[in-house]
Amino acid sequence: MLTSLKNIYLNSFLYDKKISKPLYGSLQFKPNSFLISSIVKIHSVKLNINEFAMDEVWTNKQLNTIQIKKLNNFFWIFSLDLKSSDKDVQKIIKNWIVLNHKYNSNSWEFNTTAKRIISWLSNTRLTYEGSSFDYKNNFDTSVKKQSIHLLNQINEPKNSNDKLLGISAVILFTLCYNKPNKIFENSLEVLKKILNNSIDKFGFPKSRNVNQAIFFLKYLILIREWLKESQSPIPEFVEEFIFYLGQSYTFFWKNIKFDPLFNGNNISNNNEFDQYLKRLGYSFKNDNHEYSDYVSLFNKNINLFMDVGSSPNKNFSNDYQAGALSFEFLSKGKKIFTNSGYYRKQNSKLNELSKSSAMHNTLVIDDTSSCRFNKKDGRLFEIKNHLNILRKNIVFEKNYWKINASHDGFLKKFNLIYEREIEFYPENSKLVGTENIIGKKDLPNLKFDIRFHLDPSSKVMKTQDNKSILIEIADEGWKFNCNNYDIDIDNGLYFGKKNTHVDNQNIFITGIISEKNTNIKWELTKI
Repeated sequence: MLTSLKNIYLNSFLYDKKISKPLYGSLQFKPNSFLISSIVKIHSVKLNINEFAMDEVWTNKQLNTIQIKKLNNFFWIFSLDLKSSDKDVQKIIKNWIVLNHKYNSNSWEFNTTAKRIISWLSNTRLTYEGSSFDYKNNFDTSVKKQSIHLLNQINEPKNSNDKLLGISAVILFTLCYNKPNKIFENSLEVLKKILNNSIDKFGFPKSRNVNQAIFFLKYLILIREWLKESQSPIPEFVEEFIFYLGQSYTFFWKNIKFDPLFNGNNISNNNEFDQYLKRLGYSFKNDNHEYSDYVSLFNKNINLFMDVGSSPNKNFSNDYQAGALSFEFLSKGKKIFTNSGYYRKQNSKLNELSKSSAMHNTLVIDDTSSCRFNKKDGRLFEIKNHLNILRKNIVFEKNYWKINASHDGFLKKFNLIYEREIEFYPENSKLVGTENIIGKKDLPNLKFDIRFHLDPSSKVMKTQDNKSILIEIADEGWKFNCNNYDIDIDNGLYFGKKNTHVDNQNIFITGIISEKNTNIKWELTKI
């Protein structure tokens, strides 16, 4: 009912009048289009505007929802070659304005509108320069209406990323049009509020999402560069958040040069962003081996990365995965053990599957994850039961590494505490794991599994005595064994690349819990 009333209002004459107040001043600041390259994927094969059917582009009934979104956000302008005619681009924009001069739910969808404003104002050589007085007037009016609409609707998106995208577009508008009617000051206040609501006291997203930390860093640097280029003062809070998010970027990427697949992260390859930062003079440093409840221990050849953090508040858990105490282990840049990654498309069985503990290098009891999720709004998942880290201890010496931690994710349902200790002996290239399942009393027989997921390029085989499993990846061989419990090889799915999946394999230890304390010990040794 409320949604219907809201839609009626947004489509009404009153709302159109509210966002159509006169705009004083014309477009003055024209940002360098290079600045946007950190958030826009620039295709190596450029398009020519002549390839577009300009008279039919907004009336083509054959386009699906995704194609309509991409067309309406105008990010395709960044893929046009230098020979493309500004007159042809402006004709497409002119036709769009005629058809969409008032709000409609499709072409004015929040995320789409924000991207459109950023694209139009970042490509003024094609979208604005050399045009007629009437075109410029209609362009200015349209950009202003869309920007005020975004500011009015800034609290509507559930996703903090969308809110940041939206307010970034509004800030760019205010800079381009000489900061009209206090909108500039209001937009900076909204930006500060979004950051305070989304980032914890350590400067990391409350969602514990690595991907979101990098997203926020990219947009804050973009905003800072717009402010700098337009000769506007840069607020202290912007500098502060960039500093802390830069530290997280260094911890999760620059120091290790791989993507840890935890809590919503995928393979990103940030090498181009590294070059972007270097060109603009940004340099971040972080010498810590623990940051925001993640542990990263490494030397020249080996990386051991582990999640030792509690689950986030349910309001920030849409992309959280039940991988507490899971770890990844690398040798010479190749993942021996890897988590399975994250399938981002909502309302999908694969999204739900990728959130489960079974898709991580950690413990599963009775086919139950350490965190369970409720469906929200018919498609999103949020945490049902909060998980707490009870204790942790980290040792990092030249010839001995240790991570020890425990959590209560199985306490409510099974009356169990899970404690994991992982040790690494660099001189022997040996990784040793000790899994303790601690109960308050003797338990009915409960099945447990501990999985160790392998990179899709790995080759794996069981030895003839069934006591060891051999792993081959690149030019290295490793032997996995567990003396007291059954080990085997299973097939699985790997979601490392965004919204794709390929087959992989995993090693698993399985057994029955029947006593108060169950101890499982395994080893991985280089051969």
